[in-house]
Amino acid sequence: MNILVLVGGGTASGKTYVIEEVCKIIGAENVTHLSIDDYYKEQSNISFEVRKKQNYDHPKAFDWKLIYSQLQDLKNNKPILKPTYDYTIHNRSDKVEEIVPKKLIIVEGIMALVNKNVRELADLTIFINASRERRLLRRMERDQNERKRTYDSIVNQYFATVQPMYEEIIGPSSYYADMLINNDGYDNRSIEVIAAVLKALRNNEIKGR
Repeated sequence: MNILVLVGGGTASGKTYVIEEVCKIIGAENVTHLSIDDYYKEQSNISFEVRKKQNYDHPKAFDWKLIYSQLQDLKNNKPILKPTYDYTIHNRSDKVEEIVPKKLIIVEGIMALVNKNVRELADLTIFINASRERRLLRRMERDQNERKRTYDSIVNQYFATVQPMYEEIIGPSSYYADMLINNDGYDNRSIEVIAAVLKALRNNEIKGR
């Protein structure tokens, strides 16, 4: 059976960056790396204006049945057809991606540690932490450059749903983490530590949960 690692943390805490750096150390060819963001619910039944106003930082925004089913398949070494999400339209795109699992599967996202059933599939859980100010600055830069959002829309969404949901749901999910990692912009050895742990898990030198 393949090894599943879940990586949670607040928006723009650096989850993707950390995991991409970890993959460079252990070899990207040895890892299947997924984002839970691709599993936002399909919303073609509602207008773009309505979609813009949805709370995307609540567990109800995600298709947990599909997440669980596809992660279970990946653990059992079965390929999946993964949905892809388009942030510019607040909806899934028409494209699906075939994923053939590797021995090590890493799934990251704000909700990675929130759902009990999904957590129970995991061999290791990690929570990446960063200060509220750092996360806001990173999110503003990312959303303006990559997702073509306006300054006002980013700030309004952050204080209306992103930060309140972090305090209510995402932050408390760190309780379920086997490893807590700080990524506030300071030099640390966390990436090397995660890579060492994942190598040991992959090589059966340590046991998962």
